[in-house]
Amino acid sequence: MYAVIKIGNRQYKVQKDQVFLADKTGNEPGSKFSPAVLMVADGSSVKLGSSAGKVSLEIVADVRGEKIDGFKYKKRKNYSRRWGHRQDLQKMKVVEIAG
Repeated sequence: MYAVIKIGNRQYKVQKDQVFLADKTGNEPGSKFSPAVLMVADGSSVKLGSSAGKVSLEIVADVRGEKIDGFKYKKRKNYSRRWGHRQDLQKMKVVEIAG
């Protein structure tokens, strides 16, 4: 059994007891929440839409993503710019898929 859920602007295909990284939701580690469910599939049956089922997630920890380095450069203009970014993420565990 698996489900497709939406957290923020991204979609994730998840199964029971799976641990994955997603964008930060604003909930505290240790808390549980239910995201929007787009699809639930169980063997040969597939349910679509908001009435497809319910997925319960537990937030395990707040983490930060890998560092991304950016660099701009224009030749003969004495211009260069360097920046870096690390995305705030949350590690989540799928507790239950009901559908």
